[in-house]
Amino acid sequence: MKLIIVILFACLAGANCMNNGVARTPPMGWLAWERFRCITDCHSFPESCISEKLFMDMADRLDKDGWKDVGYMYVNIDDCWMAKERDATGRLYGDPERFPNGIKALADYVHGKGLKLGIYEDYGKLTCGGYPGSQGHEETDANTFAEWGIDMLKFDGCYSNDSSKAVGYPLMSEALNKTGRPMVYSCSWPAYEGGLPPKVNYTELGEICNLWRNYGDIQDSWDDIVNIIEWWATNQNVLVPAAGPGKWNDPDMLIVGDYSLSVDQSMAQFGMWAILAAPLFMSNDLRDIKPEFVQILQNKEVIAVSQDPMGIQGKRWLNKDKIQTWSRPLQNGQYAVAVLSTRTDGTPYNHSFSLSQLGIPSGAYDLLDLFPKKSMGKFLSKDQISVMVNPNGIVMMRATPVKFAVPLFDIEEWEEYEIFDTL
Repeated sequence: MKLIIVILFACLAGANCMNNGVARTPPMGWLAWERFRCITDCHSFPESCISEKLFMDMADRLDKDGWKDVGYMYVNIDDCWMAKERDATGRLYGDPERFPNGIKALADYVHGKGLKLGIYEDYGKLTCGGYPGSQGHEETDANTFAEWGIDMLKFDGCYSNDSSKAVGYPLMSEALNKTGRPMVYSCSWPAYEGGLPPKVNYTELGEICNLWRNYGDIQDSWDDIVNIIEWWATNQNVLVPAAGPGKWNDPDMLIVGDYSLSVDQSMAQFGMWAILAAPLFMSNDLRDIKPEFVQILQNKEVIAVSQDPMGIQGKRWLNKDKIQTWSRPLQNGQYAVAVLSTRTDGTPYNHSFSLSQLGIPSGAYDLLDLFPKKSMGKFLSKDQISVMVNPNGIVMMRATPVKFAVPLFDIEEWEEYEIFDTL
């Protein structure tokens, strides 16, 4: 109750509400944490340490290798970028050995590539990695980030308690708004509160944050992906209404192109994150990512599902024999459909379903397979559709309504084709 009252008071006050006009579709980019963690020894690990070189390298790759062209716009710093103490005026600054030119110079470099720079802080007394937190410095830090030209803030919650988070997250929202610089505000708050009501009020949370972590940190693991998807499905009646333009549930980073996922599993994570209207932040090494993973992550048809302007999160409708079937409404009466397998029996599984079972209205639809892009033909919503889905894999499609011309033959003959009611 205290959490709800604090947020509601803040929003009634006006300035605190996150009305910044950004993240109208789920933001896309690259984030350091899952792949590079808190590596600070640049002498032993010059290519992997958290330094200005790492983020400049990733900006170069986003710019030159087609990532920016398909929508990946953010280069996001995570924890361990700071000096261990604030300066004499109480301001944060980058570790002088690893960021010798300062964060503003890095932001200028990233902006010069036509990209955006994100940064990390924590509401607690310390960050999770033990660096200075923002508690008691909210306005100073927000102004510092704005002066540097920061475009996104990931705000963590280590070394704080429930009551301090209920104060601190709205305070930082207000401070960011007061700077006058639009910055995407990513809140880790719900993840520390179990992600569900009554401790988390998503209606009010959407007034102060642009996206929020609902669940624990993702690891380089297929099991983690399956657990996250299952949690989203189990709690979809809470999560689906919370999401929309400017406010997104965040199941954490894409691990496609790292160490653990097969090609099928990589397609599955990417496709499901698009169905979930999730932010798409890769955490991998873009300097040596394999071509098959580039092809997955740059799939324009799947990205178009992710970036659909209606911003409606998908739902699971069927779940049997370790096969899940999901749909997501898209603009112009279209739908995205995903058939996800978590089977491990070594052979593709023949799964049948109808569009009507997925909450899709009566009518005729043209189906396009998105992995790879190819036509599957036209189907009535009540027709059975059969697909072969690989173990730990996905079949993903877009259903587009078919508009028929008035027939030149007898009405009774038209009714035989069972599509008269689509006119």
